[in-house]
Amino acid sequence: MAANISNDLYAVADFCLIPMGTGEPSVAEYIAECERVLKKSGLKHQLHGYGTNLEGPWSEVMKAIHDCHAAVHAKGAPRVATDIRIGTRVDREIAPGTGNESKVKRVLDILAKDEEL
Repeated sequence: MAANISNDLYAVADFCLIPMGTGEPSVAEYIAECERVLKKSGLKHQLHGYGTNLEGPWSEVMKAIHDCHAAVHAKGAPRVATDIRIGTRVDREIAPGTGNESKVKRVLDILAKDEEL
């Protein structure tokens, strides 16, 4: 285990924010509002088809998701639900902003070996 475990764990999260009760079939405008919030947060994030990857100190990640909820409510959504998956690790240091990238790179490196055969 890493010797220095801070009180604020480094979190790698994937979340799917779901505006409800908007009366519209598309939620793109609401998701764009959340993306604006995430951009202002300064945290590393990546939008994908069914959610957003987000990483940074645990408290900042959770604050950013909270702020997305507040912004989507302010835009008019009466209800917001969010599914969140969060991973942390203390067995090694993770350079800020590299949590998701290193996971994907590891799998791609393994697949690249298949192509060498």
